Amino acid sequence: MALSNLAARVVVAVVAIPLVIGAVYVGGLILAVVLGIVSALAARELYGIAEHGGYTPLARAGTALAFLLPIAVHFFHEGRFVPPEIALGAIVIIALFTLALFRRRSDQHPLGAVAVTLLGVMYTAGFLSFAYALRYHNYVVTARAGSALVFYPFVLTWISDTAGFFVGRAFGRTKLMPSVSPGKTRAGAIGALGFCMLASWAYAHWVLVPFASLGLRTGTALALGAAIGASVQIGDLVESLLKREGDVKDSSHLIPGHGGVVDRIVGMLFALPVTYFLFTFPHVLLFVNR
Repeated sequence: MALSNLAARVVVAVVAIPLVIGAVYVGGLILAVVLGIVSALAARELYGIAEHGGYTPLARAGTALAFLLPIAVHFFHEGRFVPPEIALGAIVIIALFTLALFRRRSDQHPLGAVAVTLLGVMYTAGFLSFAYALRYHNYVVTARAGSALVFYPFVLTWISDTAGFFVGRAFGRTKLMPSVSPGKTRAGAIGALGFCMLASWAYAHWVLVPFASLGLRTGTALALGAAIGASVQIGDLVESLLKREGDVKDSSHLIPGHGGVVDRIVGMLFALPVTYFLFTFPHVLLFVNR
C-alpha cells in the first residue's frame, strides 16, 4: 500500500470513527439521518454499478428513498406515525412503476429498472437500518448498552476484513473464488472466520457483559462470531460479483484511500441484519443467558 494511500485512510478513519461513535451513542433522529446519508451515497454507487452492467435504475428516486428509509424507521419507532408497513411498501412500488411508465420505454426494461431500484434501496438503507434496530433492541436499556450492541457487528466486520487480509497474505495459496474475487484465498477466509469467532467471544465477555448486561455462553458467542463472520465474507464476495458484472474496480472514488462507500460497508451491510436476526430469535442459537 502506497504511503499516500495509507495516510489518506488514516485521516478518513480519524475523522469518521468519532462521528460514527457519537451518532450511535446519541441515537434518535441524528443516528437515523447519518444512516440515511450513508445509505443514499451507497445506493447511488450501487446504481452506478448497475448502469455499467446495462441496467437503467430510477437512480434519483431510489437514492431519495434510501435516504428516507432510516428516517422513517426512526419515526415508526417513536410512534409519531405508524402506517401499516405492507401498505406503505405497496405504495412505494406503485409510485416507482408509475415513474417507470413515464421514464422508461418498453425496450428500456421497465421491470428491471423498478426491480433494481427497489433492490438498491433495500440492499443499502434496508440493511443499514438494522443498526438503528440494534440501537433500540428489546435488550437495550441505556445508550451505552445500545451502542455496545451496535458496535458488535462493526467490530467483527473490521476483525474479519483485517484478519482475512493478513492471513491470506501470509499463508494464502489456493484461491477462494477466483472467478469472483481473485485476491481472496481459502486460508484468508478460514483465518478471518477463526479470528471473528475469537473476537466475538472477547467482545461478549469484555463489552456486552459490563456495558449491556448481556451474557453469552462461550459456545454461543463463538457460533455468533462464525455466523456473522460468514455473512461478512459473503457480503464481500457479492460486491465483487456485482462489480465484475458492472466491470468496475471500485464502487466510486468518494473516500480517499478507500474507494467508495459500498466498498467500505459491504461486509457490515450483511452483518447487521444477521446480528439483529440472531439476537431477536435467540432460539436459533439457544444463547439466552442474561
